Amino acid sequence: MSPRPRLLLACLAAAAPLLPAAAPPVAAATADQVYPVPAGGRYTLHGHGFGHGHGMSQYGAAGAAVHGLGYRGILRFYYPRTSSGTAAGRLRVLVTSDSTPDLAVSAVPGLVVHDLGSRSTYHLPRIAGVSRWRLSAAGDRTVVGYFTKGWHRYRPGGRPALVGDGQFGARRPLTLWTPSGRRTYRGGLRAASPTPGSSTRRTVNVVPVEDYVRGVVPAEMPPSWRTEALRAQAVAARTYAVWSRAQAPRRYWHICDSPTCQVYRGVDGEDPRADAAVTATAHRIVTYRGRAAFTQFSASSGGYTAAGGMPYLVAKPDPYDGLTANPVHSWSTGLSASRIQHAYPGIGRLHRLVVTRRDGHGQWGGRVLSIRLDGSRRTVGVSGDRFRSVFGLRSTWFTP
Repeated sequence: MSPRPRLLLACLAAAAPLLPAAAPPVAAATADQVYPVPAGGRYTLHGHGFGHGHGMSQYGAAGAAVHGLGYRGILRFYYPRTSSGTAAGRLRVLVTSDSTPDLAVSAVPGLVVHDLGSRSTYHLPRIAGVSRWRLSAAGDRTVVGYFTKGWHRYRPGGRPALVGDGQFGARRPLTLWTPSGRRTYRGGLRAASPTPGSSTRRTVNVVPVEDYVRGVVPAEMPPSWRTEALRAQAVAARTYAVWSRAQAPRRYWHICDSPTCQVYRGVDGEDPRADAAVTATAHRIVTYRGRAAFTQFSASSGGYTAAGGMPYLVAKPDPYDGLTANPVHSWSTGLSASRIQHAYPGIGRLHRLVVTRRDGHGQWGGRVLSIRLDGSRRTVGVSGDRFRSVFGLRSTWFTP
């Protein structure tokens, strides 16, 4: 998912008027839009939205809630042609913050280690002075260790190593030690082999879907926002995770914890207001033809959602996104010709930007699909997504 700004809802207290009706969709614009380098050598880019614009706008969900839509209505608006269903089970969440080749947790009463190879469970003893337990690789085997003034090997069941991968569990949340500090998670923490026979391990949180969503909602949407917006976010996040699980059910992880998937912060990120939204929508997901839908969402559509390649991810006017509290509904930023030349040195001196194709929806012809850089040495064509990524733009809906 694309990054979402973390902004307070203070200015959402008063309802804002709906946007005027947008123009009907038009065919993708192919006529060249030519923008010579300004005399001062610096463009001012004007744009709309934050993110890819597929599916639900989070600011739009907040605006819809202000105007009285319930979470079901919000979901129907942003994911048309879908139905409602339920889902449960567990998720395997890749913990990207733990870049170490092992897995270390704080010692707690009742800590156990599960050997996924032999399907055995070993209750770890309370040893004086032990502060942490660890799972690490020794060749292609997983060994268990504990820390006092240094690391010591522990032999579960008298074995020198586990038969398969190991997973810590307890009746309470577990505290994981990472290079960036300690983090707390519900469920189990697994030292997973990325491939059979691997000599390294990746940390995976094995967690019930509902507990996972508790750690997602306040990371993706400010918990001070309207209740119905939070409920819509809970359903969208739950659905996205279940959809992701279905794409690779046998992979050692189903979904990651970063914006590449959707942000998940475990227990440390939970909030009572978001918990209430999760509970109120327990197990509820968005479905299409009986299966979890690909419920993409982004911070702001800018007033027009973008087609996402699914029958329910359509390009349509979004009358809820333009609240006065949404600072990324419309935006502007500077971009110098020298910065473009530095990123694409092969073009030589930049003469002009030429937008060659847009998606045909909204102001200026909509989002940029392709753009050409005309220089003194050569011409380079890039996609709108690539141009956005290279120069850190909020969206591909912009004009110089």
